[in-house]
Amino acid sequence: MGDILSAFPPGFTPRRIQADILGEVGERLASGYKKIILCAPTGVGKSLIAAAVARHCERSFIVTASKQLQDQYSRDMDFLRPVKGKSNFPCLKLMKAKDVPSAAKAERMGLTCDRGQCVERKEKDGKVVEETCSFKPRIKDVEKGDRDAGACHYYLQKYDALVSPHSLWNYAAYFQIIKYNQDMFAPYLNRRVAVFDEAHKIEDQITQFIGIDIHNRALKECGINMSPRDWDGMGIDAAISIADGMADYYAGMLKEMENGAGDASGRDSEIYARTEASYKRAIRAKIDMAEDTDNFVINRPETYGVDGFRVSIKPIDISKYVDGFFQTELQVFMSATIDRESFCENTGMDPGEVAIVDTPRSPFPAERRSVDFLDVRRLNNRSTEQDKLAVINKIDEIMTEHSGHRGLILTSSAYWCNDIRGGLSEGNRRRIRICHSRNADGRTQSDILDEHASVPNSVLLSSSLWEGVDLRDDLSRFQIIAKVPYPNLSEKRVREKMHRFPLWYDAQTLTRLLQGLGRSIRGDGDWAKTYVLDSAVHHAQPRPLRDAITPNPRAAPAPPGRDNAESVR
Repeated sequence: MGDILSAFPPGFTPRRIQADILGEVGERLASGYKKIILCAPTGVGKSLIAAAVARHCERSFIVTASKQLQDQYSRDMDFLRPVKGKSNFPCLKLMKAKDVPSAAKAERMGLTCDRGQCVERKEKDGKVVEETCSFKPRIKDVEKGDRDAGACHYYLQKYDALVSPHSLWNYAAYFQIIKYNQDMFAPYLNRRVAVFDEAHKIEDQITQFIGIDIHNRALKECGINMSPRDWDGMGIDAAISIADGMADYYAGMLKEMENGAGDASGRDSEIYARTEASYKRAIRAKIDMAEDTDNFVINRPETYGVDGFRVSIKPIDISKYVDGFFQTELQVFMSATIDRESFCENTGMDPGEVAIVDTPRSPFPAERRSVDFLDVRRLNNRSTEQDKLAVINKIDEIMTEHSGHRGLILTSSAYWCNDIRGGLSEGNRRRIRICHSRNADGRTQSDILDEHASVPNSVLLSSSLWEGVDLRDDLSRFQIIAKVPYPNLSEKRVREKMHRFPLWYDAQTLTRLLQGLGRSIRGDGDWAKTYVLDSAVHHAQPRPLRDAITPNPRAAPAPPGRDNAESVR
């Protein structure tokens, strides 16, 4: 392998800051480090740096947390083969069964691969056999270059990524294949490096694979009748018994179906696959909890709909599980907001074995990214209606001041979004587009972002766009932090985590806040103005965040210290 800078993606010219970072990464690799943290602010161009590292190492995985960032990588660098989830592709088998002629129509009807069955159970000659979907290609055929256009689109792109030297994954798909499908795909997983973008989200991503989320409809299915109140004060031993009971129920169902009870074709095929997945989740959660009872907490049930609820049982400390998710020889963890000490504490990695490349200075002039701390009110669970009204009135005033601009309003919950929109003046209310990862009208986040781009003075209002969205140039010329995004203390895991790891709570808040500050200024020559209304920001703002922002003269004064830096140190 040559110099790492020579592997910069073709068609792009490295800027000085990118060349400097790659030089430091090369030095750390030459020194023998196998794990490297890259902390660099928004605007540095970390995706190009990731691609250069990938090409330098000849075979790679690049992993991201958001579909928007995955699309950005794919658009700019076509040598990266993306892997997207089943919900992004029409199921050809369902299309054929329902005589749907076009993929677009199938997707509108919800006939996507996550609803189809890749393996069906059918009865032949008096025996129940498993039959693979005829549209599913073989990875060996894809490897030989046989990419049948009539084959399943989901598996074609997944297998294409596996046989290609460089592939692009989301965390869920990558961790799933590394953790649970190693044997199946071992010949294709031998990559020298994995680059984890948005690495500050790794803890949240790993917790999705540990523990269990139990819905009351699953409890009823298993013959377990419980209300949300029954979970109050419950200990982990009782939760283990519940998971064990669910696993026993699903094991019994699987045995009945394997013995040929009932019709083994059609609908039963779907039931078998769903039952098998439910059994695996329950038994895995039972084993995890039993092995480390003191490490698991039962969060307060979340209610939804008329009588639905969900109970989340998750680990406080993920460090004992981390090794199984990181298998490549080299790993690079990238984020605008990552700190070696807290990252290593959370993951259990030895800080002495983890190098850091820290680029704290933003490449953008301070006057183009000014931040006003307006300290309208301190918002928390004790805030009065007058406090909320004062914040909403200030939002209305700022929106009027920016009547000709697109913008972004960030807050902490969907409830706050509804309250804000409801309290605005009629003209400003019409400009609002509430945008969540899931929206009540069925529109996707991408749908709403496309609509936002088509309206000259549209304003996005969201509790989920703190990161992963690129609102460059005229897509946002102002942004409002209405409420500081503290982790939710009503969740028992958050309280226990804060108790065991005292720096974690503020670090989580700072990370999300700094991510939010970077949504609207994305490239050279870009500019946007930021307003922070919640005075609680000062309680989550030790010197590192103050050093990260150059406030306007009328903003809250920052104590003397380093020059401007957009990283949590």
